[in-house]
Amino acid sequence: MEFKEVVGRRRTIRYFQSWRNVEREKIQIMLEAARLASCAVNATFLKAIVVIRDNIPRETLDALKTPVSGLNIELAPVHIYTYADMGAYKGAQARLKKLVDVGALNATHGWSHKFVDEFVWPNILKPLAEGANQPSVAAAAASDAGIAICQAMLAAVDEGLGVCLSAFQHEAINKVVKAPKDWIPLWVLLVGYPAESWEAGGQRPRPPLEEIFFEGEYGKPFKGDPKVTEQMKAAKMIQAQAPLPWRKEEIKALARMFGLPE
Repeated sequence: MEFKEVVGRRRTIRYFQSWRNVEREKIQIMLEAARLASCAVNATFLKAIVVIRDNIPRETLDALKTPVSGLNIELAPVHIYTYADMGAYKGAQARLKKLVDVGALNATHGWSHKFVDEFVWPNILKPLAEGANQPSVAAAAASDAGIAICQAMLAAVDEGLGVCLSAFQHEAINKVVKAPKDWIPLWVLLVGYPAESWEAGGQRPRPPLEEIFFEGEYGKPFKGDPKVTEQMKAAKMIQAQAPLPWRKEEIKALARMFGLPE
């Protein structure tokens, strides 16, 4: 698929083919997409642990369920538990120097090994590393991790998979995954082949562009060009909005298939 169509096709899938395994190579592609994501100070804040659902003990799987995500967790054959690693600031000094060496950070913008050692490390990186528990520092790390998770999700869609980002009970799953204590739990990315149609009833309703984006200053809406909107529709980035006319019947069929209330 072209990129715009991948963005347009992404849905939160909540009905998975629970009996169908996901090929390991597709999971690797997702993780690779996350690894290549942009990250501040060349620090890979995202850490993730891939778990096959059937390898999770039943009592742990039940403990993971929340009122809003229980069925999703039960149906998805692959769980990817994601975390923000607050220790990623450590070692960023050397990683920035590597970016200088490969020409990603250049003298044209003031970068050099000396600049990293004498300015960036003492004034930026060292305070961040020492203040990793501060909310603003944690938020920055979580933001970078979110960018990487998003790329993994889009890669999954491109591979024909369904994804659902969900909260999870950290203490319950940590008995299995044994994540380090300084990792901040983020989300579990549920992965599998959709049991529902890929459209999942249509593109989710969102506020119009002008309500959430502004130009120059708050209060001045960023106004979209109708011609550009038509171009995005042609590229399948903007698709038919939910609900599609057959969606209720699809949900009834899925409920019958999985033995769920209608």
